[in-house]
Amino acid sequence: MNAKTNAIDLAETGISNVAERDKDASVESRRILDRIAREADSSGSSLVSRTVKRARDHVSAADVDESDWVDHLGTRIGRVLGLVICLGLLAWLVMFLVRGA
Repeated sequence: MNAKTNAIDLAETGISNVAERDKDASVESRRILDRIAREADSSGSSLVSRTVKRARDHVSAADVDESDWVDHLGTRIGRVLGLVICLGLLAWLVMFLVRGA
């Protein structure tokens, strides 16, 4: 009788563990789906327009404290110079690949 009771207890424990794992998986799935919904929310603007706005704000140093004009100007100069160098290297690479082919 004791062995039978132990087997029933083990079976119930296994069932409760499975139910607990299912509940944890369900909560995790819901959290992931909510995060994806927040990230995919277009909120009226396209991905391209948001990316262009982000790039424009970055180059124009919109994230820098404007009360310190030297820091603001230096950040803008540095970011524009970096963009120009990057575009120049990209143009050089294209010309190098076209001439080599």
